[in-house]
Amino acid sequence: MSPSTRKTWQLLIRRLHLYIGLLVAPFIVVAAATGLLYALTPQLENQLYRSALQAESVPGAQAQLLSAQVQAALQSLPTPAAVVAVRPAPDARSSTRVMVADAALGPSEYRSLFVNPYTLALQGDLTVYGTSGVLPLRKQLDLLHRQLLMGEWGRTYSELAASWLWVAALGGVALWWLSRPQRAGAQVTHPPLRRWHHGLGLWLLVGLLFLSATGLTWSRWAGGHFGQALQQMGWQTPRLNTSLDTANHGTHAHQHAADPHADHAEHQTAPMAPADRLPMPEDFGTALAIARQHGLASAKLEIRPPAAANKAWTVTEINRSWPTEVDALAVDLANGQVLDHKRFSDYPLASKLTRWGIDLHMGSWGVLNQAVLVLLGAGIVAMAVTGWLQWRKRPGRSREWLHGQLTLVHQWRQLPRVSALALLLVAVALGWLLPVLGCSLLALLALDAWIYLRRSPQATKR
Repeated sequence: MSPSTRKTWQLLIRRLHLYIGLLVAPFIVVAAATGLLYALTPQLENQLYRSALQAESVPGAQAQLLSAQVQAALQSLPTPAAVVAVRPAPDARSSTRVMVADAALGPSEYRSLFVNPYTLALQGDLTVYGTSGVLPLRKQLDLLHRQLLMGEWGRTYSELAASWLWVAALGGVALWWLSRPQRAGAQVTHPPLRRWHHGLGLWLLVGLLFLSATGLTWSRWAGGHFGQALQQMGWQTPRLNTSLDTANHGTHAHQHAADPHADHAEHQTAPMAPADRLPMPEDFGTALAIARQHGLASAKLEIRPPAAANKAWTVTEINRSWPTEVDALAVDLANGQVLDHKRFSDYPLASKLTRWGIDLHMGSWGVLNQAVLVLLGAGIVAMAVTGWLQWRKRPGRSREWLHGQLTLVHQWRQLPRVSALALLLVAVALGWLLPVLGCSLLALLALDAWIYLRRSPQATKR
């Protein structure tokens, strides 16, 4: 690479980095700060909801049958309610969760009754959210992180942050590399802020790329492209077949495209009991016993009754920590037959990587995972602040901002023709794969072109 071309690339990347720092970084900072808070939710919830989550055992007492626990939860309600799911107590000091439908609640919201397995006392009554049954605090932090509590369109902000985070990270590394001295033994002394900014970027690079990639997998538009690609390549997550009609015809379960973000809040309708009979409390105990007999050994399980008359019961492992335990069974309780058994060990590699990536992004792998996420969130905020302070301290920053020869358009025109064409094709491809990145890039280029035309020599002569 010739010195002039190297300088052109350096100026082009610096300009793009400046745009990201001033116009996109605020969204990245919000996503990092809210994600940092979300990573701390397990400890916060354990304290905030301690009376509901923890069950004090009576010395020498044995846990009651699961059917008795479900019955106790239902008897605590003033009116009958349909059971949506039951999560048996995962250990000797935890309560059992019985989730029921409530017409007064919103989409994907359920009423969770926390029962002491030993005394059958009701210890808590909370509204939980989504297919993963998250508690109120985590629900609010989850929605804040993903959509700023603004509904589906609010997800654009987090997709914008995830779309540009990797560009900012790689662009910063490229700037650091291009600004290194070319002569052997030469040294350049940078101001402390710049050294901090560069150091943080290099140390956090892998984590930043990981957060960006995993965040995009369940984003609204880029995540849709990701799911379609998995489906076309046959790498989609297997979905449990719960059809009793399929079982009666002797066919096997098929694979379907599954949402990789099923752990987060998605709009699900509450399952309805079959028309011929309501699920009885003892049915949950029977389903649990069958699941244990067929190898579902995780301490964390969820039992769901049929969603319709022609559907089966499901028992699913919900342990997202390492080692991952997410096997699932579909059971016909009428004859005790297991209709389908999905094992995580049989998932396609892409599905496993998606599962692990999401769980790591959410801090599900334990305290060390949470600590890394907190450090990454704090590091992103620190990088944004140090970058902004650098720009504030730079003399003539206003003139530099409006200097036509420093714009992206001008630097792109100085590149060799092959490089300029390749850059254009890459930008178009990325814009299609990551629609929010593409639309926001067009907006940046419109601003950049206005500055270029406003300050260009041709515009001055006019």
